[in-house]
Amino acid sequence: MKNLLTKPMFAMALAGALFLQPAMAGAPPNGRYLYVAAPGIRNYVEFGGHGLLVFDIDHDYRFMKRITTGGLDAAGKPINVKGICANAATGRIYISTLKTLQCLDLVTEKLLWEREYDGGCDRMSITPDGKEIYLPSLEKDHWHVVDAAKGDVLRRIDVQSGAHNTICGLDGKEAYLAGLRSPFLRVAGIAKREIVREVGPFTKPIRPFTVNGSQSLTFVNVNELLGFEVGDLKAGKMLHRVEVNGFSKGPVKRHGCPSHGIGLTPDERELWVCDAHNLRMHVFDNTVMPPKQVASLAVREEPGWITFRLDGRHAWPSTGDIIDITTRKTVAQLTDEEKRPVMSEKIVEIHFRDGKPVRTGDQFGLGRVVF
Repeated sequence: MKNLLTKPMFAMALAGALFLQPAMAGAPPNGRYLYVAAPGIRNYVEFGGHGLLVFDIDHDYRFMKRITTGGLDAAGKPINVKGICANAATGRIYISTLKTLQCLDLVTEKLLWEREYDGGCDRMSITPDGKEIYLPSLEKDHWHVVDAAKGDVLRRIDVQSGAHNTICGLDGKEAYLAGLRSPFLRVAGIAKREIVREVGPFTKPIRPFTVNGSQSLTFVNVNELLGFEVGDLKAGKMLHRVEVNGFSKGPVKRHGCPSHGIGLTPDERELWVCDAHNLRMHVFDNTVMPPKQVASLAVREEPGWITFRLDGRHAWPSTGDIIDITTRKTVAQLTDEEKRPVMSEKIVEIHFRDGKPVRTGDQFGLGRVVF
């Protein structure tokens, strides 16, 4: 592991010069904002350039500014962003790339540190208290439990599953670890930082997944399935397999599986599932079990991720479409300071009051009904 703050600064200057930098700096005014990490689809700078883009949720998702970030290679070119998470209590936001994890202050918008980790980095998650990050290696055998303040490794958890997606539950007691090479979801106890049980097997290795607010159910995408499977997090077993009706599988440009992206609306009444081949979001009624398909909505590019506004008003697929959950109509599309389309699989909602962050969302589309 290596701290990268001493890397040559000409690389950042070169990348920053590629894009117009708005004059506004520092914490945004009171309100709700969408923070979008780019490049958030592979290293495709055509979908938003490089940096952390801020949009004003309360004013029709108006572009606010671009914050300079790390995540550059030796030639000064942006590296794929893999994950994003934030915590209001500590006032920090974190971005992972293929190689590094970086930490920025949400008020000053300064890069506090950027560090490399053995095996690279993937899509991480932060504990609700903001103290620890469960950081997967880049499809290797292990996760690092990282001190969120300084970036030091507190523990290594070896699972040998092709570490990939990670969720810390809302109660702060468990973290859920999914690997690209395993049909099992591993559950880690946060108190002791160790695996306490498995969920599954599912029919194929797990791709994106989400968890309900009470942490009793998980909804998972798996390889080769246009749809999802449902697992019981307490009993540790798969419950249902649900296939999308009325649409066929076909080739996709990214991720290699028909459905890559799944999320619950905050009230958990609906489950949304990505369909890259057909450029659709499929909506399921989650008040019945197994969930029942009720709608299919077109989006502007291949969706590879989905999350939701905290108040449940809008859905945010990675295509940059803003979809009204009630009417199921696209009401806006993200564009940057030069009116170019912005698309990213790594976004998080942050609320500010009196110049300080007071609430943060999550990149995973978690259910928020807590019993």
